[in-house]
Amino acid sequence: MSFTRFAVRRLAEMTATLLCASFVVFGAMYLAPGSPASFLLSGRSASPEALAAINAQYHLDDPFSVRYLRWLGDMVQGDFGRSITYRTDVSRLLADRLPTTLLLIAMSLVVVVAVGLLLGRIAAVRGGTTDSAVLVTTTFAVGTPSFVAAVLLQALFAVKLGWFPSGGAGEGFLDQVRHLTLPAIALALYLIGMLARVTRSAMLEALDSEHVTVARSRGVPERQVIRRHVFRNSLGTVLTTGGLIVSTLLVCTILVETAFSIGGIGQLLELSTSTKDFPTVQAISLIIVALFMIVNLIVDLLLPLVDPRITLGSRRSSA
Repeated sequence: MSFTRFAVRRLAEMTATLLCASFVVFGAMYLAPGSPASFLLSGRSASPEALAAINAQYHLDDPFSVRYLRWLGDMVQGDFGRSITYRTDVSRLLADRLPTTLLLIAMSLVVVVAVGLLLGRIAAVRGGTTDSAVLVTTTFAVGTPSFVAAVLLQALFAVKLGWFPSGGAGEGFLDQVRHLTLPAIALALYLIGMLARVTRSAMLEALDSEHVTVARSRGVPERQVIRRHVFRNSLGTVLTTGGLIVSTLLVCTILVETAFSIGGIGQLLELSTSTKDFPTVQAISLIIVALFMIVNLIVDLLLPLVDPRITLGSRRSSA
């Protein structure tokens, strides 16, 4: 498939997905018990005049389709509305909190890739007792939820040993890195086990392939065989899993940010959901959907580069 055709198809798919997601996100507000005005009033009584003012301010008297199209048009222009809880523009809230979440995800991703690939490669190449030890370790990692890991890490390294702060996001880059180290590890633990297992399986499959047998019969050094013929041919499977890993990080960051009181968009989403802050919840939900699609697009673009046997769009068509 040509790049132009691929780009047009993916752009159409992403646009359709975003439209469907926006409709679901906007309509979900009206599926909750009670009217939007009752949530805005927080259970307080109001005069008919005050209620009419609220309906006029938030266009609650307009038909659903009109409200949705107006909201969608504002979102396209970058106007995410005004937070009901914080009494400020949602775009300002996101600008203040999104960098912290992105840094946390980036740190977690570095830990996942570095440790997960290393463990998977060691298990596949060395086998035997080492392979068994890696399998036991990854089983423990996969079986540990992020919020449980967060509590354990806080108790040991923050409270008992005092090596790291127990919460907050810090100020300045180095201080932020120190504050986010434990949250990044808690967020990465489960995914390290996942990536290690996928890497091990992909490399074991590559080790049994015919071209590896041919390379060994020609006297190619074992390290070169592992690097060029085994690990490289496993990268396609690993990269596909990497897209799932980033998507999981986007979701699990809500739990970890809440546990460590980090103040990113994950914790903001949790607080906004509990307080029925609809504009904030809608904006963050759409941003998460958009990030999901961007991650998948990047994976589709990178796959042909790491594995020439894969062409643009083949992963999606074969799925």
